Amino acid sequence: MSEALVIRSADQDDIGTIGYLAHQVWPVTYKDILSSDQMNYMLDLFYSPESLENQILQLNHRFIIAEIELGEVGFASFGPVDKATWKLHKLYVLPGLQGKGVGRALLDMVEEEVRTHNGAHLVLNVNKQNKAISFYEAMGFNIEKEEVIDIGNGYVMDDFVMGKDV
Repeated sequence: MSEALVIRSADQDDIGTIGYLAHQVWPVTYKDILSSDQMNYMLDLFYSPESLENQILQLNHRFIIAEIELGEVGFASFGPVDKATWKLHKLYVLPGLQGKGVGRALLDMVEEEVRTHNGAHLVLNVNKQNKAISFYEAMGFNIEKEEVIDIGNGYVMDDFVMGKDV
């Protein structure tokens, strides 16, 4: 990637950007995994302005944004589960830039933040059918367990929980 990649902290002023990016990435990422009804339900559940504000202000999720030439191209969110364990809640990169190091840069920043706060283990949930599993494995994550989460409206998330020591 020849353009300069910058990873910056995000805050409430970035809620619109995060929601926009999610709406660009999700239809491509999940088109063969989720029905359009479930995708729309989940986008509203996790990426409405109210939900993102709650994640930032109440749930202590920290967001970071990847930019290339001042254009936002991806984001991640993470936060503590307990003193030693942190969770990567979200990691998304625009489809045209996947495989070009943006996701790795976001994940590197998350891991650095976890270590800075004396965290030792990073976990994440990933849909069992998501191609990102191979990315996470390449980044050192291993499947630790399976988890089915009821998210309401008759929908569930059927996930692997992956983890790695950082």
